[in-house]
Amino acid sequence: MIRAILALFFSLSLLTTANATTLKIATIAPDGTTWMKTMRAAAKQIKTRTEGRVKLRFYPGGVMGNDQSVLRKIRVSQLHGGAISGGGLTQISSDAQLYGLPFLFRNLQEVDHVRQSMDPLIAESLHAKGFASYGISEGGFAYLLSNSPVRNTQELKSQRIWIPETDQISSNAFSELGISPIPLPLTDVLTGLQTGLIDTIASSPIGAIALQWHTRVKYLTDIPLSYLYGSLVIKEKALKKLSSADRAILREEMLKAFTSLNTSSRSDNKQAKAALKQQGIEFIQPDPADRALWEQKAANSVTQAVQDGALSKSLFEQLRQLITAYRRSHPN
Repeated sequence: MIRAILALFFSLSLLTTANATTLKIATIAPDGTTWMKTMRAAAKQIKTRTEGRVKLRFYPGGVMGNDQSVLRKIRVSQLHGGAISGGGLTQISSDAQLYGLPFLFRNLQEVDHVRQSMDPLIAESLHAKGFASYGISEGGFAYLLSNSPVRNTQELKSQRIWIPETDQISSNAFSELGISPIPLPLTDVLTGLQTGLIDTIASSPIGAIALQWHTRVKYLTDIPLSYLYGSLVIKEKALKKLSSADRAILREEMLKAFTSLNTSSRSDNKQAKAALKQQGIEFIQPDPADRALWEQKAANSVTQAVQDGALSKSLFEQLRQLITAYRRSHPN
């Protein structure tokens, strides 16, 4: 009798092990950061609640390469998912870049208003391409950080400006100003600053500190250029082995984690901005006329992207209407 019970227990253990799924997730976030701590805590909850049937294995610190490399590895099943930046998500769905359009938002209140309605639509655009999105994580606003002051267009033209290699809309906006930016993968930016290949970047305060970019710049032009964000995406094909109940647990815990990350990111960026000032980085304001010109050139590049079909006209119009409605009800 005892042998029969042990045999049954052993068989059930083997069955549980056989049915376990380990999802391999890559991220550029360094280990030990708030992002990784939150993700590991969520993974622990998922493992516990699914009784070991679903495990997450993370590859932090960019060891799997940039967004392009990670997505390539996902497509050949070397990885199952990754934390991909808004710009990187364009390789899955062009509409996933909507929040990151240059000079789209003026403040975080506008961001919150838009995201209430638009987050599900961004997720649906990714789902239509075979990827499940587990929430959008706020990276904060990107500001221009440079080695010499940038107050106007003439000073901007004298800079060697970095842009992410996939950011065609920002590239077009700079081109309208007569500027040829230098596209580089995120992993090459610090080296570019160290060698002088570039001397001006756009980054959130927390990102500049975490990636040590702040050690190579002296000025911050205090105007939000774009909203930075990312999403944890997992290939739908990798989720087919999971039961509907386990998929629900995975989604519930990850969405909870991303809600927490949005809150902590906002607080961290506020503290990081103060830290940049304390470390001697000078905050400067752009000339009002030049600021208006930059906004107009950015709007032109976005309009062209919509006309070229690089962005969904219906989604962009919905986003613009939300912002317009908010500004009417909250005049400066």
